[in-house]
Amino acid sequence: MNWKALEHVHLLLYILAAKTLILCLAFAGVKIYQRKRLEAKQQKLEAERKKQSEKKDN
Repeated sequence: MNWKALEHVHLLLYILAAKTLILCLAFAGVKIYQRKRLEAKQQKLEAERKKQSEKKDN
């Protein structure tokens, strides 16, 4: 067995933890971006509906 490889287990675990954290933050960022984009789209549709209803009233 290669005992020298066992000396670097802690470093490898830190790298794995850092990679996992980066991936989690990236996915969270994507979800926030998607939600903001969806909210902006909904607001735009709501504004268009409001304009159309105002036109029908006049």
